[in-house]
Amino acid sequence: MADIILTVGTRKGLFIGRKRGGAGTWQFDDKPYFNAQAIYSVAIDTRGETPRLLVGGDSSHFGPSVFHSDDLGRTWTEPAKAAVKFPKDTGASLERVWQLHPAAAEPDVVYAGTEPAALYKSRDRGETFELVRPLWEHPTRDKWVPGGGGEGLHTVLTDPRDADAVTVAVSTAGVFRTLDGGSSWAPSNHGVSAVFLPEPDPEFGQCVHKVARDAADPDRLYLQNHWGVFRSDDSGANWTDIGEGLPSTFGFAVVAHPHRADTAYVFPINADIDRVPADHRCRVYRTSDAGKSWEPLSAGLPSGDHYGTVLRDAMWSDGQDPAGMYFGNRNGEVYASADDGDSWQELASHLPDVLCVRAAAIG
Repeated sequence: MADIILTVGTRKGLFIGRKRGGAGTWQFDDKPYFNAQAIYSVAIDTRGETPRLLVGGDSSHFGPSVFHSDDLGRTWTEPAKAAVKFPKDTGASLERVWQLHPAAAEPDVVYAGTEPAALYKSRDRGETFELVRPLWEHPTRDKWVPGGGGEGLHTVLTDPRDADAVTVAVSTAGVFRTLDGGSSWAPSNHGVSAVFLPEPDPEFGQCVHKVARDAADPDRLYLQNHWGVFRSDDSGANWTDIGEGLPSTFGFAVVAHPHRADTAYVFPINADIDRVPADHRCRVYRTSDAGKSWEPLSAGLPSGDHYGTVLRDAMWSDGQDPAGMYFGNRNGEVYASADDGDSWQELASHLPDVLCVRAAAIG
């Protein structure tokens, strides 16, 4: 069986866990990497012969940067010049890197999503990046406003069938798509509600929290919104509400099963003004029929009152079958499941605020 690597980005560094052979016990490295830096984004790029870890660090002293490791995190390289930087003519400066995404159909391409909301493209596996200007200069941009966590481009989805098709999500501008490699972009929010706006169904302006792609049908997407869980069956052109059956439709994270069709996971939150687990219960919810129904998954999770909020990038899968599922919360707890979410175990506790979780099978 493959080894599993688990990366946990927190407000005070990166923690790395490893499980040899897939069936052994978890071992975490002795100390965090990037001590005292907030780690909002991690990518585990397994496309080449040598896996590469990419990390978006956010030092309060030196500012944000992108680091990479080709030995599974034991040593790290930072470019001599900033990998992600706004050109002077934009008048903007980088606040943080929200997302790092190895492209599905281009072996050396990595995308970065940033705050202020922008998309960057790397052609050298994340060592240098270039601003995707057509999205930065989109005619709607002057009407984008920050969400509660800032104006971040937090989701990048690439299509395994077509390198020119890219979907991004911005808080609070909504979903945008390109079909021509980034030369032009169009809002893609039809059917996604914006209950906090005077017009509840605008072309853009939705507060999308995360989007995931179905494993079997690349045209099927799942979206967790600021109030509302939605599905698209046409790559985001139209969206349908699939939130019925959940204890709350507010939440941040959504993850698709890496192999099983019509299967996705969310972690419901009580409300936008009460950001704790729905009903104060630590439960992941899974759909196995593309949102027609939902089931709570709580075996092995805390059974009493619980207040650990799971953020948009703090739930992930390791790509195995059965899927290893993982999530971390703002209580500093990390949980893992080796059986598609049917049962869970606590891997870590008392960590700093968990911002990002990523896992992958290696070898």
